[in-house]
Amino acid sequence: MMRIGQMIKVKPEGLQAYKDYHANPLPGVNEMIKECNIQNYSIYHRGDYLFSYFEYVGNDYEADMEKMAADPTTQKWWDLVKPLMEPLPDKLEGEFWSDMEEVYHLD
Repeated sequence: MMRIGQMIKVKPEGLQAYKDYHANPLPGVNEMIKECNIQNYSIYHRGDYLFSYFEYVGNDYEADMEKMAADPTTQKWWDLVKPLMEPLPDKLEGEFWSDMEEVYHLD
């Protein structure tokens, strides 16, 4: 299992819409997340930032992320929520959400 933490900025004028969308996701979004071997997925908010944590339990992370990105419902979902966010200034090439380094873990 891979534990993944990510961060991104949320636009202040987009925060409430972001929360509203996640309170009632489009049908099929959560199912695709699970189908792509993601579990225990949470998103937190503080100030101008969002933090996400999830666990990947599959065998090919890149393939599963490509599958998710190709899904029409996921694409429609991203069309709704991406304009509400802003990548971090130090993001790596190809990133939208910025991956974080795990420093400590205790089961």
